[in-house]
Amino acid sequence: MKSIFRILILVLAFATAKGQTLPLIPKPEKVIQNQGTFSLTSQTKITVLDTSLMSEQRLFNGYLDQYYKINLKKEKTTENAIQLSLNPSLGPEAYSLNVSPAGVQIAGGSKAGVFYGIQTLIQLIPTEGSETLSIPCVKIEDRPGFGWRGMHLDVSRHFFPVEFIKKYIDILASYKMNTFHWHLTDDQGWRIEIKKYPKLTETGAWRKGSMIGSYKDHKFDTLRYGGYYTQEQIKEVVGFAQKRHITIVPEIEMPGHSLAAIAAYPNLSCTGKPVDVGMSWGVEENVFCPTEETFQFLSDVLTEVSALFPGKYIHIGGDEVPKASWKKSEFCQELMKKEKLKDEHELQSWFIRRIEKKVNELGKQIIGWDEILEGGLAPNAAVMSWRGTEGGIAAAKQSHYVVMSPGSHCYFDHYQGTPANEPLAIGGYTTVEKTYSYDPIPKELNATEARYIMGAQGNVWTEYITTPEHAEYMAVPRMSALAEVVWTPSNQKNFQDFKTRLIKHFSLLDKKGIHYSQSIFEVKATVSANRNYDGIILSLETLAGTGEILYGINGNPPAIPYKAPIPVTQSGQFSAIYTEKGIPGGKPVQIDFHISKSTGRKITLNPPASEYYPGDGAITLINGRKGSPQYFGYQWLGWSGKNMEAIIDLGHMQPVSSVTLGVLERKESWIYLPKSASILLSSDGKTFEKATEISSGELRAENGQILLRFPQKETRYIKVIAENAGRIPDGAPGAGENAWLFVDEIEVN
Repeated sequence: MKSIFRILILVLAFATAKGQTLPLIPKPEKVIQNQGTFSLTSQTKITVLDTSLMSEQRLFNGYLDQYYKINLKKEKTTENAIQLSLNPSLGPEAYSLNVSPAGVQIAGGSKAGVFYGIQTLIQLIPTEGSETLSIPCVKIEDRPGFGWRGMHLDVSRHFFPVEFIKKYIDILASYKMNTFHWHLTDDQGWRIEIKKYPKLTETGAWRKGSMIGSYKDHKFDTLRYGGYYTQEQIKEVVGFAQKRHITIVPEIEMPGHSLAAIAAYPNLSCTGKPVDVGMSWGVEENVFCPTEETFQFLSDVLTEVSALFPGKYIHIGGDEVPKASWKKSEFCQELMKKEKLKDEHELQSWFIRRIEKKVNELGKQIIGWDEILEGGLAPNAAVMSWRGTEGGIAAAKQSHYVVMSPGSHCYFDHYQGTPANEPLAIGGYTTVEKTYSYDPIPKELNATEARYIMGAQGNVWTEYITTPEHAEYMAVPRMSALAEVVWTPSNQKNFQDFKTRLIKHFSLLDKKGIHYSQSIFEVKATVSANRNYDGIILSLETLAGTGEILYGINGNPPAIPYKAPIPVTQSGQFSAIYTEKGIPGGKPVQIDFHISKSTGRKITLNPPASEYYPGDGAITLINGRKGSPQYFGYQWLGWSGKNMEAIIDLGHMQPVSSVTLGVLERKESWIYLPKSASILLSSDGKTFEKATEISSGELRAENGQILLRFPQKETRYIKVIAENAGRIPDGAPGAGENAWLFVDEIEVN
């Protein structure tokens, strides 16, 4: 695989030499390329014009020594020197970089600005080591678009050693990210030492086993698993991050996702019964009980946490809180009456406000997942919007600060390439291109409200991520795409340009030993209806874009050069692969087709699918490709709380007797089978008669499909209705939220 990278990098290096492309991520605000190069050698000096920049100087020298065996001597000179200085007029986090044949000058509006200028310079240094490193002459003025440029890492589901946490922070810093959200506690493990409560790590940090394979299989091993960070290790990591101008935001989950703490101290729950640290992924019903004993415990924990992390925010979670235990609790019901709370959602808000008061007393502010909006938002709370953008929009309209982190674009535990070629993931389908397309400012906000959007964040949840290498693979290069989203002015974003820079950038990732996904080289298959809407056409493309695509049919290996879109007239299988000068890029992509009377026909949807799970539009339902039950973000359309109604025009009157509806059930991800399904037929597209219906209690899905049979009848138009399951029941993940309805192929026969 690395050979194909070298070929592409040689091509792109030629473009760089002609002044067309610089391998910079994120793209700077202003760039002027000039003739010539600066020669960096062991004789080059480094000049520090402000003593406060010594840490930045040492970090840069350390990088050169580690990767090039060059150690720059510190000397005040302008000849053959790299000069570091402060210029407050540039503004916070801004920098300027000037590379000329005589030397390099980096000025920052702050120490952070100088650090970011150094990161840009590092990306300009050739990755192939030699005695003379030729850096292209360039003048750059740059500043970030957003103040919160974040990445998250869950260390509760799977634990990662301190050395990897440092490496992860280094990767963030290289992309000018400035926030590391450290998810330290959850049902499956408590990962931070709290001296007043030693059982949190003696008991809460260890589980008796873990899930094996997919959640739907519900299989477990019996291996004791866990780990935690001592307070000394926490201080070490915090200091490491500070030198790289990264603020760590610790997350202590409450009132839900707290089973590990309850396993250590059962008195924190509403039942007081002993429990084990969670082994299963998903959501546990056992949550903190809002007693004074619980609040004293959390006050003590937050006091120790606050002393370890100097940043402004403490993340208190607040997401996915089942209310069943509170509804059953006599104490909770009496408390609600006493505090005049109308329901358990208001009880959760009351809980959060109590916690906020304590955090504010500690000189900090809380931030939580968007569920903390339920029942009323705490006065000074910031919101992290993950269930789409609605929570962020609501919070900003209430003048609360927001970090946008929607699962559709910013969840890096989703698949990023063709799922069959990827390691097992939790689901979803979020490509580099999709992440890059994200705009953190919702169009629903006016200019005043938009100022409350602090930025965006990528999240790496680790249910299926067990090793540091896998975590890197899932985060990179989507992290680099998000870095450009939150740094570069939106009017300068261009995915084709980013793609070119990214491919060249891979050599730097190789040099640093970062494991990254190569799915950008994968062949992408797009299906469209033909001109007459009586069939489909297969188009193949690759984001790499400079080589050749080969394909094969029905078991034959890819060998036919792809020249133009291919008509697909019968069921079968295509395989395709991208090659560069005969060298394959990635694994072959397999595309299976199941042709029926509905394939490629005109189709209308009412309402349209959610913008978060839009597939390729309405044609996704009649493109001959079936969605896999494991990969719910890929080849599926999704509706949250809404029914699906599709009308298919068969083009002319013809006999039909069955409709097969592809559906998905993944309750841990809030995806439910439809409550009912019905078929209506029409000859004119206006007047429809019901042909068959399967109602609640009778509906069954076999192998992800619902088969609806009816007496054969001549018809032209078919209306397919799938009724959404409605609200998610108590005790289930996402209880009280809208269920998702996921539908894929509609086959008519």
